[in-house]
Amino acid sequence: MSGYDVVLLVEQALSPEDARQVCDLHEELRDEGETVGYHVLLPVEDAAARVEAAMGSLAAGEVMASPAMALADIDLAEVRRECLERSQRDLALTLERLHAAGGTATGTVVHEHPIDALAAAVAELDGREAIILTRPHVVAEFFHVDWTSRARRRIGVPCLHLLEHETLEEQAGGGEGVSGL
Repeated sequence: MSGYDVVLLVEQALSPEDARQVCDLHEELRDEGETVGYHVLLPVEDAAARVEAAMGSLAAGEVMASPAMALADIDLAEVRRECLERSQRDLALTLERLHAAGGTATGTVVHEHPIDALAAAVAELDGREAIILTRPHVVAEFFHVDWTSRARRRIGVPCLHLLEHETLEEQAGGGEGVSGL
């Protein structure tokens, strides 16, 4: 894309409200005739972590056999395929919602570390800013190991952190969300 390129790093499909909020952030630029393009990065969920989380949620009484026996019934390749398909569906839905909100958008499902993918996309596109849209991750944010804190240390463009399903006004009142530009 050319013009004012924004790289979005998202954890899951944007809601229609989130897409509208992202597009509204650049309304003034569009009103001035600037072309604003969004490039969405959606990381594929780690299938191994998903299996581990599922195993951890089983009650102790259900896991009388060894963990290896319990894992033998899980097809990791199938879980990976499901994760990739879900990510591709979420990306397509996000692009559809950004277009419906008046944005021009492209996107990629990424397999590498999310911050590596963000840094590469900002450099490749000569991105003007990055927006990271996540669910609240209180502990990671407190210790500054969340995506936004890590991105700010790595990329040289303004980085905005938005919380999914919250407006800018709601985020400003709660002390989270917008965490500096």
